[in-house]
Amino acid sequence: MTQPPFPQARMEVEILQAYSAPLEGRRGLLRLDFNENTLGPSPLVVEAIRAIPAEHYAIYPEYNGLREAVVANLMATTPGLARPLVPAQIGLFNGVDAAIHAVFHAFGELGHILLTTRPTFGYYGPCARMQGMAIEAVPYEGPEFAFPLEEIRRILLDVPRPRILLICNPNNPTGTRLAPEPILELAAAAPHTLVVVDELYEAFTGDSVLPLVDFAATPNLLVLRSLAKTAGLAGLRIGFAIGAPSVVDRLARVTGPYDINSFAVTAALAALADQAYIDGYVAEVLRARGWILAQLAAAGVRHHAAGGNYFLLWPESPALEVERRLRKARILVRSMAGKPLIEGSLRVSIGTIEQMQRFWEAYAAIEGLSGAELSA
Repeated sequence: MTQPPFPQARMEVEILQAYSAPLEGRRGLLRLDFNENTLGPSPLVVEAIRAIPAEHYAIYPEYNGLREAVVANLMATTPGLARPLVPAQIGLFNGVDAAIHAVFHAFGELGHILLTTRPTFGYYGPCARMQGMAIEAVPYEGPEFAFPLEEIRRILLDVPRPRILLICNPNNPTGTRLAPEPILELAAAAPHTLVVVDELYEAFTGDSVLPLVDFAATPNLLVLRSLAKTAGLAGLRIGFAIGAPSVVDRLARVTGPYDINSFAVTAALAALADQAYIDGYVAEVLRARGWILAQLAAAGVRHHAAGGNYFLLWPESPALEVERRLRKARILVRSMAGKPLIEGSLRVSIGTIEQMQRFWEAYAAIEGLSGAELSA
């Protein structure tokens, strides 16, 4: 039977391959594949959600106080902030994925250029392509995956100027870190390019531009933050864009009025009020990071860890087979198959020391690392 015709989407959408990730069947397993908080949110978040009256389910969400809470949290957790922040500088989104989409929807245009690096977060590309943008993706440099600063600067200042420069800092998946000063210099040198800094993993290794930035002087700079990786709200979807009020306003113009649900708003307010929980979780991840990297080094396993709550490792056995066997042991990691420069590696998220001990015991058994022993 012939399928009836249907309305054709825009040409950019017809040729687009959607970004997808293996999201099904992950509950109940040790989740070391998507760089999430591996414990869950603060008890205050759970308590706040449970306290939402049933009749509030029928009311459209209200955002009063959330921007102010984000400002207060950033002011308290960003020592040496160059300029005070105000609520008009905070954009609220249904996760940072929605913020990235809004950036391209508001500023991306047919034939214009997205400048970024590779390998990096896979959602940047589809967002650029759906707007018909060209993509200049500069590879990281050398065995340490150094940031290609000079090549980025050259392309940024060339003609035609890129419309958007997107820097993931630290970068997912290589962990590459870039100090804030060069980022600010790039933004100042290219005032007609929107410089977006994706700081989802900044809490684990620092390097934020926020302490130094003056959005009045560099209104073309935008910073993305989330409560998914640290506060454990990945399932509720809440993200922020921090920048000049004029840029945040343009993002709001292409965002739905009720995109963030009431549960996410309640959870975000509770999470921001319990910074001690976030700090404690980050500290535990950093302790676990030190532990697992010591095991990898002692066993002679090729690995790379520069920033964020994750690392890359290259197993001796085929990576996909190791990934499959780890899943059989109820441990999830992420294959980097198809990623330039890091083909054949696995990305492993870092949780608690106990969780990393469980991972290491299973990995060592799969790889036959006879000399690998758990050591505190």
